[in-house]
Amino acid sequence: MRRNLIMFLSVCLMLASCVRSGSQDRIKAGDTLPDFTLSSEAYGELSSSDLKGKVTYLCFFATWCPPCQQKLAALRDTLYPMFENEEDFRLVVVGREHTEEELAEFDSTRKFPFPLYPDPERKVYSLFASETIPRAYLIDRDGIVQDAETGYDREHLAAVMDIIKALLEDGRQQ
Repeated sequence: MRRNLIMFLSVCLMLASCVRSGSQDRIKAGDTLPDFTLSSEAYGELSSSDLKGKVTYLCFFATWCPPCQQKLAALRDTLYPMFENEEDFRLVVVGREHTEEELAEFDSTRKFPFPLYPDPERKVYSLFASETIPRAYLIDRDGIVQDAETGYDREHLAAVMDIIKALLEDGRQQ
């Protein structure tokens, strides 16, 4: 009985750390994307300057976090297929506190069609926040954050996908 209680409380604490309010935000909607560089042996380097002129969805996650796993599945199943052929769109997914090896193992059974960049020391994540995952940002072509979200909400992701469509269409009309 006691063991079950400890396991239950551990799961509750883990879930609470995933979905706590975004009071530790450093970057919010309206802010400019900070300068950063992600490095991956598999995918190479990606810097914030590489994202200029692109509509970007940037998502931080951890492999152990259930809401993160739900969000990544939704990105794989809904967002990525909708925008994978859009030249002016980038999906950037970052494993907070994970090594490249850990991400490769996590991906081996899930087969994500997008790269998972490691951030083992929270160097990039710490530019955006100090806690709470999953955490995602929608950035426009000018590097301005249009939406910042913590946690996973299916309806919110659908609304963000509509904003992405509008941002991409605006770029085509210019």
